[in-house]
Amino acid sequence: MSDRPRRGEPTPAEPHRDRHRDSARDSARDPHYRPGVGIMLLNRAGQVLVAQRIDMARAAWQMPQGGIDKGESPRAAAWRELKEEIGTDAAELIAESRGWLRYDLPAEVAARRWRGRYRGQTQKWFVFRFLGRDEDIDIATEKPEFSDWKWADMAELPELIVPFKRAVYRSLIDEFGHLGSDASAGS
Repeated sequence: MSDRPRRGEPTPAEPHRDRHRDSARDSARDPHYRPGVGIMLLNRAGQVLVAQRIDMARAAWQMPQGGIDKGESPRAAAWRELKEEIGTDAAELIAESRGWLRYDLPAEVAARRWRGRYRGQTQKWFVFRFLGRDEDIDIATEKPEFSDWKWADMAELPELIVPFKRAVYRSLIDEFGHLGSDASAGS
């Protein structure tokens, strides 16, 4: 993968202009943010897999994500999380975010989630093309995190996610929108 965007692709946001995007060095060292990965899984039609969190009373759809284990690379974490959260890794890696994206949890959620250790997460995002069949996706994993899943158009993502993650999802659409269903329609 080249660091230079292809013609028609969005150019990288200036780090000082986007508070949700950090350099890898700064993100990895900030002790207030839990390092993690996010996974944008696209089907052949360019739609994105989103799943309903099992621990939320109201509708809270999200893309798969998870922490990076000690000594694990972000790419290895993304492959592991894909298998752990949706039961399959029948996919090919097609893109990686230029930088790290982060979000702050609401204070009451942060206090419960990680006993106040982190104020949010900083994430490296990976885009995968799903190579399997819908029947291969199994959210009834060993430690289930989701109660349901569906394919959604990329433009829908910010409205499906909890408000505190919307800016991150908008940044992902800016960076990877050319890979989504609107772009696939012309292929």
